[in-house]
Amino acid sequence: MAALADPTRRRLLDLISARGTASATELAGGLPVTRQAVVKHLAVLDAAGLVTGRRQGREVRYEVRSAALDATARWMASLAADWDRRLARIKAVAEAAEVAARDEHH
Repeated sequence: MAALADPTRRRLLDLISARGTASATELAGGLPVTRQAVVKHLAVLDAAGLVTGRRQGREVRYEVRSAALDATARWMASLAADWDRRLARIKAVAEAAEVAARDEHH
């Protein structure tokens, strides 16, 4: 998922998860980026369905959409398992080729 490719967005998710809810101003205080940059990152996360913003008075409070994040985590775990299987096959082929080459020389 492209929204999670950026480390600042992953950090924002961590911060919001830890706090329950947070405003862009609060989040910017914990990051080396401007409030405007935080707002842009939050917009990407919102568009991806990972956070939701609710207006409370003059500010917007953001919270993590747990169901969407859980689905993303499952997708990433599945993707990682696919890569593990591919790498295991490559390793097996390489080891078999190495054994065959060794046997040819003996």
